[in-house]
Amino acid sequence: MGDARASEAAALIWENWRNQSRIAALPESCRPRSVAEGYAAQSALGGLSGWSPVGWKIAATSAAGQQHIGVDGPLAGRLLDGKLHTDGAELAAAHLNMAVVEAEFVFRLADDLPARGRDYTPEDVVAATETLHLGIEVPDSRFEDFSVVGAPQLIADNACTEFFVLGEAVSEVWRGLDLAGHAVSVAINGETEAEGIGANVLGDPRRALAWLADDRIAQGALLHAGEIVTTGTCIVPAAIKPGDHVVADFGVLGRIGVQFSA
Repeated sequence: MGDARASEAAALIWENWRNQSRIAALPESCRPRSVAEGYAAQSALGGLSGWSPVGWKIAATSAAGQQHIGVDGPLAGRLLDGKLHTDGAELAAAHLNMAVVEAEFVFRLADDLPARGRDYTPEDVVAATETLHLGIEVPDSRFEDFSVVGAPQLIADNACTEFFVLGEAVSEVWRGLDLAGHAVSVAINGETEAEGIGANVLGDPRRALAWLADDRIAQGALLHAGEIVTTGTCIVPAAIKPGDHVVADFGVLGRIGVQFSA
């Protein structure tokens, strides 16, 4: 994808993101035709936003997540500091098209993960992890019907990012836990609305992190020390509306919450 086409796609996505508006699809003149072209537009979008990159998100790491956005495999998006919030934040909700929350495991890297001639394993990426955090993602899209536009356009749309709520680092006890079997639940206004386990994230959140390390190498954008990576939803995305209070419960690892303004 030429720089001009990538920039045109990014400008249209950014205009709609900034204005909280939506389009049916990117025009043919700049519509990405491949995953690589989608990432070229995504990279240009990050520069237009003026926000600094702080890490990555992985979208569609579960069957439910893939069905939700109409793709057949994971997608990567950039986490930007202008959309990063802390536990207990109050966020707007009236503009959300997807209007869902997702409960996720988040890894902060201690080391770079460079190309090395072989795939990364879950053990490799855990060894390169500084801390584990809990997260709530509030995804959204600049497309009117995000389930039909396909992976390249969704990647250009930053893999459906909107808000991300990041908790403090959890106890080092996580290193001895079976994250694949770890139960997670989400309560909205005090009522449990969704339950899941870490295995819903590509079989194991650590496996999802290894997938991203390899995918970034393939796309020429390596993972670096200090970056955070949120690995995808452990639950079926739970619907929210303005005024809702959400708590994601990760058992012995703790809880994290977000309030949506009325």
